[in-house]
Amino acid sequence: MANETMVLLEKIVVPSAGAASIEFTSIPQTYTDLCIVLSLRSARSDTDDTVALEFNSSSANLSMRRILGNGSSASSASTSTIPIRLVADTATASTFGNTCIYIPNYAGSNYKSVSIDNVTEANATLAFTELIAGLWSSSSAITSIKLTSQNAANVKQYSSAYLYGIAAQGVTPTNAPAATGGDSIVFDGTYWIHTFRSSGTFTPNKSLTCDYLVVAGGGGGGACVPNGTHSAGGGGAGGLRSTVTATGGGGSLESAVTFTNGTAYTITVGAGGTGATDGSGGSGNNSSISGTGITTITSTAGGGGGGRTTTGNGVNGGSGGGASATNGGTTGGTGTANQGYAGGNVSGSDPAGAGGGGAGAAGASVTSPNGPGTGGNGVATSITGSSVTYAGGGGGGGNSNVTTGASGGSGGGGSGGNRTGTGTGTSGSAGTANTGSGGGGSPALSGTNGAITGGAGGSGIVIVRYAA
Repeated sequence: MANETMVLLEKIVVPSAGAASIEFTSIPQTYTDLCIVLSLRSARSDTDDTVALEFNSSSANLSMRRILGNGSSASSASTSTIPIRLVADTATASTFGNTCIYIPNYAGSNYKSVSIDNVTEANATLAFTELIAGLWSSSSAITSIKLTSQNAANVKQYSSAYLYGIAAQGVTPTNAPAATGGDSIVFDGTYWIHTFRSSGTFTPNKSLTCDYLVVAGGGGGGACVPNGTHSAGGGGAGGLRSTVTATGGGGSLESAVTFTNGTAYTITVGAGGTGATDGSGGSGNNSSISGTGITTITSTAGGGGGGRTTTGNGVNGGSGGGASATNGGTTGGTGTANQGYAGGNVSGSDPAGAGGGGAGAAGASVTSPNGPGTGGNGVATSITGSSVTYAGGGGGGGNSNVTTGASGGSGGGGSGGNRTGTGTGTSGSAGTANTGSGGGGSPALSGTNGAITGGAGGSGIVIVRYAA
């Protein structure tokens, strides 16, 4: 490999919710070999776990020979699978298993050999190191690679996987990303797509004109605890700005942005707002793209849902929070032009909480004695190559008239909490992470029950894409 060039084809960093598997898809066929570098930790309640290697969504026609050391003894084995050991949840905290997988001639018509060098890191006598020689007895070119726990455990947050294409020295790769940065870098056959689920830096290695999606963090749902009659409003979605398919607030598509070769651009992904324990939900945080030579692109944080406060009004934001039923005659927060819609209003003496606004529609208003308002729908965009909906508003909480909380808007809005009894109920649901959706409002409860809260807003996301 000394006389060859490695090109990063895809990077995957596991988000806070964990991942059932790690998969590289649409692998280009223009390189000589592939190399995968892994840093993994499993959620399995044990000191170690194994992930199984699959090619082209198949575990058939695999075999391997392995030499294994565990800190006190050595052994060898052979199987009809290719398992790779990793650190699991009861091993030393904050340690990961490190693996290098090399696959030569992956696009050829001969059988594919696989060599693996793997070690688990643990401050304990029992730790593993292994060398694996594997074989996939298939003449098909490798187009996808998947790693899945053999014990049905998720891969934990901060685990990472990097896929490199290996080109012979002096050969210019016909297909390689023209920038670094992002928790995932994917080629869909036409575009390179950099997805930021957390804040980072985007640095092009040539001048690029790029499409983008920027979604701010959603607002948290409000809470009305204690109150036996009134329930809280859902959080508003984070503002959504997009150059592809549709943008938020019913506005015109945004214009593509040109990035300069070698300049590092700051990508900020806004966190979701906190769900309230009593009162208005917390607003989310802005998401943005900024740097030298461009006008900063900012999507505005979603507004918190109204709660048991003096006014009960929803909070203004990218999309506004839904109003609470505190006193009747309350208003939803306003949205931001070309980013999102307002939260729903409340009128009457004994209604439920209104829905938070979404990027695609206003939150539903409520009049006495009707049930809670649904969250406003989000906006679908195909910037990743398939249609995905983001930025739905949170639903209002249930009350003594209608005990079931309202559903959140499409795109990940959290549902309102249910009232299950005079002093019992469920909290509002959180907005889905990395969609910028609002959290659901709390239900109406009598007595002091601070454990029943509004749902947290979902974190935002930033996606940048450019033509190969």
